[in-house]
Amino acid sequence: MEQFIQQLLNGLFLGAIYALIALGYTMVYGVLRFINFAHGDVFMLGAFAGYYLHKALMPLMGALPAPISAAVILLLAMAICAALGILIEFLAYRPLRSRPRLNVLITAIGVSLFLEYTGQLIFGATQRPFPEVIPKKNIEGLGGLYVSNTQVIVLVTTVALLVALRFIVMKTKMGLAMRALSLNPTAATLMGVNNSVVISFTFGLGSALAAAGGILYASLYPSIEPFMGILPGLKAFVAAVLGGIGNIPGAALGGLIIGITETLVAGYSQDIGIPSGYKDGVAFVILILILLFKPSGLLGKVEREKV
Repeated sequence: MEQFIQQLLNGLFLGAIYALIALGYTMVYGVLRFINFAHGDVFMLGAFAGYYLHKALMPLMGALPAPISAAVILLLAMAICAALGILIEFLAYRPLRSRPRLNVLITAIGVSLFLEYTGQLIFGATQRPFPEVIPKKNIEGLGGLYVSNTQVIVLVTTVALLVALRFIVMKTKMGLAMRALSLNPTAATLMGVNNSVVISFTFGLGSALAAAGGILYASLYPSIEPFMGILPGLKAFVAAVLGGIGNIPGAALGGLIIGITETLVAGYSQDIGIPSGYKDGVAFVILILILLFKPSGLLGKVEREKV
């Protein structure tokens, strides 16, 4: 039982990061009805932004408490990636907004490859150790369970960002405009909504969450390289589909399910007869099953189109 609880906790911490990345996918799909496959690479750039910000700012913030310096680095990295997401939307996606969705999808794959290989050119192909933004230590008093302060911070930060996102979407005018645009872009325009501003804001918000996910992921697994966003990005996409693409609570739920399932498969690989290396394929098996039996996802709604 102790081992099972440990694996559940590990899956919860990993799933929280998948949930953050999945939110970017689901928000863009909810507004524009297309998948931004470059989102996982924004996640990678967020980790590198945290790496270089730590390197540049720690001599200036060395006297500050570790949580404050970590929060500054996190917020700055989120701002950088939000600006990058808005720039990507403006240069790559906005000119194709009236074109077939296949054109935009192919462009998204091209943007993804461009970011990956540009990152390899700028940052180098070798892995780099991610610095300890907050010194890591184990939490005592949990019996035989291993939980570090970094893992708790990852979970608390994720919950705080999810609550903030929920507030923005449900309680602000921009959130109301996002919901109106997702339902009917033409009607939203007639009611005075500037669709271009709302779409740019959506891209910026999703990219900021991806940056936060990149820093939190690098804090748990302290090694970064230019192709680190491919697999987590794909798993987060699966999480968004699992929860119901376009549904924000569904994306969070899907991320937790993928993280916990993956960790349980790795932890009990010998007992269930599946090699631990196959844990990365579990997400895609789940994707196939959900598309076969419930294509709308766990919390998604079936959309009917009139012919």
